[in-house]
Amino acid sequence: MAYILGFFAADGYVTLNKRGGQFWSIQITDRDLLYAIRKTIASEHKIGERVGRGNEKAQYRLQIGSIEMCNDLRSLGFCAQKTKNMVIPNVPKKFLGDFTRGYFDGDGNIWSGLLHKERKTKTATLFIAFTSCSVPFLMELKKRLGIFCLGGCIYRSKRNYVRLQYSTVDSLKLYDFMYNQGRRRYEKCGLYLERKRNVLERYKALRNAPVV
Repeated sequence: MAYILGFFAADGYVTLNKRGGQFWSIQITDRDLLYAIRKTIASEHKIGERVGRGNEKAQYRLQIGSIEMCNDLRSLGFCAQKTKNMVIPNVPKKFLGDFTRGYFDGDGNIWSGLLHKERKTKTATLFIAFTSCSVPFLMELKKRLGIFCLGGCIYRSKRNYVRLQYSTVDSLKLYDFMYNQGRRRYEKCGLYLERKRNVLERYKALRNAPVV
């Protein structure tokens, strides 16, 4: 559930309609992951699909009407207008890796490639970053991950967003923290994006490749 909470922090929202009905929703392009989330929370709610136009990907949405669950989310700091005011809930240390992986799958990115291509010796690089409009959220995430000897730095953009980013050494530590702790737990229920996890394998291949 910590993973789902982290993913909700990135791609979820709470709404109140004109009739007083309360709903929480997640809308993403990754169909299989959304079905895995629905299975984990033992829901039978229908997953809606909005067909993409042109180069747009199809969007899938899970929406659940529950006053109790919406109140629980609010008590954890997820209000209706959470974009700039989001806070990190009190996630036990044991599950912080799952929460972080959930947020990473929603609002994080990972990149691997070669730097200094013009030089004789190229450098294989790995980069992980989390993006948010909530400065307090990323500052607190940086603080909690720092307990596990993870560095990281905050980058403030002029475009109204903030990024928590990690260089190669800390990206490897962070990857291990998110994916290797509780591996059986998350692989069994399918709560991860394989395409993001596979970037590490590409990095390892680059690092071990002979210098050309």
